[in-house]
Amino acid sequence: MDFNQTEWQYSGGNDWNHGNLYNVTPHNSTILQNFFDPVKDKAINGLSVVILFITMVSLGCSMEVSKIKAHIVKPKGVAIALIAQFGIMPLVAFSSAKIFQVGPMEAVAILICGCCPGGNLSNIFTLALEGDMNLSIVMTTCSTIMALGMMPLLLFLYCKGIQNIQYNMPYTGILIALILTLVPCMIGIAINHWAPRYSSTVKKVGLSLLLVAALVIGIISGITVGNAIWVLLSPQMMATATLMPMTGFLLGYILSSAFRLKERCKRTVAMETGCQNIQLCATILKVAFPPDVIGALFLFPLLYTFFQCVESLLLVTIYRCYKRFKPAPEEKPVYLAVDGKIEEVKAS
Repeated sequence: MDFNQTEWQYSGGNDWNHGNLYNVTPHNSTILQNFFDPVKDKAINGLSVVILFITMVSLGCSMEVSKIKAHIVKPKGVAIALIAQFGIMPLVAFSSAKIFQVGPMEAVAILICGCCPGGNLSNIFTLALEGDMNLSIVMTTCSTIMALGMMPLLLFLYCKGIQNIQYNMPYTGILIALILTLVPCMIGIAINHWAPRYSSTVKKVGLSLLLVAALVIGIISGITVGNAIWVLLSPQMMATATLMPMTGFLLGYILSSAFRLKERCKRTVAMETGCQNIQLCATILKVAFPPDVIGALFLFPLLYTFFQCVESLLLVTIYRCYKRFKPAPEEKPVYLAVDGKIEEVKAS
């Protein structure tokens, strides 16, 4: 197979077929036309949906209606976080695709990843960084709901800058995937609200099923894509997957600092900005696009997740070291009036 150009199939609108080849040959692009075994392809599609369903139910079980209401009443933190989520990451994704001059389908994979809402990994790393867990969970909830409108809009706007892609995006499939994420999320919220004693069980069972399903889909995907995996491991894609999370973390922290949020809220916004819902991204790439069009690129979210976790752990380590070795604050003397005299006592 010659990895020198991208060939993808186009027949106008959002319809993809095998009869009409539309060749796109940008700089440093690759062939993504890798024909899959239909049985394996359906198995991967089904498992992708299962993983997304389990993830969103588990996410819903971690949400409390009272805490969501509290942040809605005072929405400053959530509003800034959502601006960071849907303002910073799509721009970072689009800029990365342009800077590294990737092919059109590679750019689509990167852009969809950048436009996704926040994922549940952000809640874990927020906890490790001693951030505001309530804000983290509420932001994940709100970004998931807002993605229903924001994600198709952002993809439409940014795809104008990618040759021959704007009117070929499967917006209907993406919208359906987004709607389907809300259903299990609402199921999880209902379980946590009406039967909270089952929430921890659902999350534990969900995690076990998630690990098994992820292992199976990884094995099947590895067998299916074969040599096409080198499309994913190209220098441009590796650089993009490395830079996107850290850029999101840094810009999210800077934006929240500009609005003078509390320190723990800054760390929360940073994590929520850089951590994407990769389960949703992988499902959209795998289910909404034909296999011979998307090729191995539906695995890009896994590559993103690897660097997202590595960089998050690095930030957690830096924070822990800073907290351990930072100098103790000086004790300020406290003065009390006793029998008309001012005496200095130690602050407790």
